[in-house]
Amino acid sequence: MAGVSTKEIKNRIRSMESTKQITKAMEMVAASKLRRAQAQISNSRPYFQIFYSAIQEILQANRDFQSPYLLELPVKKRLYIVIAGDRGLAGGYNSNILKLVYAEMEQTEAVVLPIGKKAVDFFRARKIPALTEQYAEAADVDIGDCFSISKQLSSAYLAREFDEIRVAYTTFVSVLSQNPATMRLLPLSRDEQTGEPVSRSRMIYEQDSESVFASIVPEYLGGILYGALCESRASEQAARRAAMDSATQNADDMIADLSLKFNRARQAAITQEITEIVAGS
Repeated sequence: MAGVSTKEIKNRIRSMESTKQITKAMEMVAASKLRRAQAQISNSRPYFQIFYSAIQEILQANRDFQSPYLLELPVKKRLYIVIAGDRGLAGGYNSNILKLVYAEMEQTEAVVLPIGKKAVDFFRARKIPALTEQYAEAADVDIGDCFSISKQLSSAYLAREFDEIRVAYTTFVSVLSQNPATMRLLPLSRDEQTGEPVSRSRMIYEQDSESVFASIVPEYLGGILYGALCESRASEQAARRAAMDSATQNADDMIADLSLKFNRARQAAITQEITEIVAGS
């Protein structure tokens, strides 16, 4: 029995060593993708900031400015754009954002636009209506898709198909910290003015400020969606890197524990054989 026991332990040690090689490789791949995702975040922020400044200048310079995008109505139907991953092995990245959105959905009637296979499967299993499942592969969604989504949603909002539109994504705080969050896209709100008011006479619009605002909003939303997508991608890779690093450390601990058990079993087998030889002689 001692020989069978040591053989089983050796097989488990080999299995854990193979698993460790896989988790280590996945950790290195995630670290490489994380660097690219962080670069995308840095590159997308200036675009968003320019559109945000333009919108705020128009709103602050036109205090009596009115737009359907600013109209606050009782929320009877809400649309969620939910950004998740295409695969697991990323710790709590997918479950955290999906649980957050699902908890908010219980408050009012909701429709989802899922981005990522995990989001599609989650809401399909719970029979929550989806606006479209066209973006089931989050890795294939690019900046052009974000602007297509924003134009589609802007038209739907102006047609009053939804009273509110929110995006759910995971903010990238650091390599070790990622926070799930939801942010309202429409209706827009006037931020409190800071500094000196913007003078209308210093601003020139083609055709007028209302037309410029109406054309900027879809572009602004597309920039926000792309920024949220970049944040989520970086968060996913950071979470996967941390999960694989933890799995590698756990594999090391298990290999050390199994090696100790193997040595003990082998020592017990040798001791038993010596005892049997002495007793037989």
